[in-house]
Amino acid sequence: MLKRVDFEKREGLLAPYAQKSKRSRGRHYKESEHNYRSCYQRDRDRIIYSTAFRKLEYKTQVFVNHEGDYYRTRLTHTLEVAQIARSIARALSLNEDLVEAISLAHDVGHTPFGHSGEDALHELMKDYGGFDHNAHGLRVVDYLEERYPDFPGLNLTYEVREGIIKHSTAYDLPRPIVPFESTASPLLEIQVVDIADEIAYDNHDLDDGIMSKLIKEEDLKAIPVWTKKDRQIRKAYPGIKDEVRKYQIIRSIINDQVTDVLTQTENNIKRFKIRKQQDVLKLPVRLVSFSKEAANMRKPMRKFLQDNLYQHYRVARMSNKAYRFITSLYNVYLDKPEQLPPSTHNRLKKEDKHQVVCDYIAGMTDRYALDEYKKFFEPYERV
Repeated sequence: MLKRVDFEKREGLLAPYAQKSKRSRGRHYKESEHNYRSCYQRDRDRIIYSTAFRKLEYKTQVFVNHEGDYYRTRLTHTLEVAQIARSIARALSLNEDLVEAISLAHDVGHTPFGHSGEDALHELMKDYGGFDHNAHGLRVVDYLEERYPDFPGLNLTYEVREGIIKHSTAYDLPRPIVPFESTASPLLEIQVVDIADEIAYDNHDLDDGIMSKLIKEEDLKAIPVWTKKDRQIRKAYPGIKDEVRKYQIIRSIINDQVTDVLTQTENNIKRFKIRKQQDVLKLPVRLVSFSKEAANMRKPMRKFLQDNLYQHYRVARMSNKAYRFITSLYNVYLDKPEQLPPSTHNRLKKEDKHQVVCDYIAGMTDRYALDEYKKFFEPYERV
């Protein structure tokens, strides 16, 4: 039987700049190590069994859950990020277990209704610190999850918690929080999760947009990489079904982007003479990156999604409705906190009511938020 020490020995085969579980900065609350799981394997399991992780199944990615069964939710997006990130980490000889744990936790701080829910809470909390889903994700795993008698939260390792708070993409800008205020660059494992997130949401949002018919295929001529892949696949598979062809186009784009990241990252590691982890941390630029050519090829796709999907009138209508739902619920709970469930209401004895209400709403699924809204504002709905 393989034990934890055996897994730790195997990590000796990883790259010298990879994060080894034996070198973890540990947990806030001291615990005995597990017999047959490394600290990062243990973190992954704690995240999977958390309430916040399960709720991602009913939280919006782009389309609200009730709009259809096909569309991605925060949960399916998270699993896709984990798959891409593990593939990259494995090829670069980085710590897959750490990458998987960070991937699975990176979105647990998201509100219902996607970015519109976050925008609403940020505005409502502007005089009380605002709202940031990275910071809230850390709050979830450090405090809000209640699963253990000896400590609050999940008591995750420093490195996984750092991956949550330092998560950074074009849509996620991390803000420093103690004890993660260091200006050091993130671990390579954190950088891998960030770029896997970008690859996943660009391509899979495009897939959902096409399936929803908010995006018409004739409009995709504005994306050169789509046109190129479409031509290649039609030539290789004459008479291919449209659904399969579209899937193969997106699959091929993802494969090319992952391959580009691997090649460019290896080049970066050689260029900056990275030989140990400290070399990564003191570098002012990220090593895990796209090549300039690939980055330029992504720009038309991202602009297309911004103009044709994220700002589509139907998406805008749902976002505006969501903003009103969140704002109305926040004001109702704030005005009459006794309407909060007992477990949440009890926190008011020690905590600021604005933060308590914010935490409660941020933890809702889309469906639960809609049901609560109906109970408060539809006169014939049972409470």
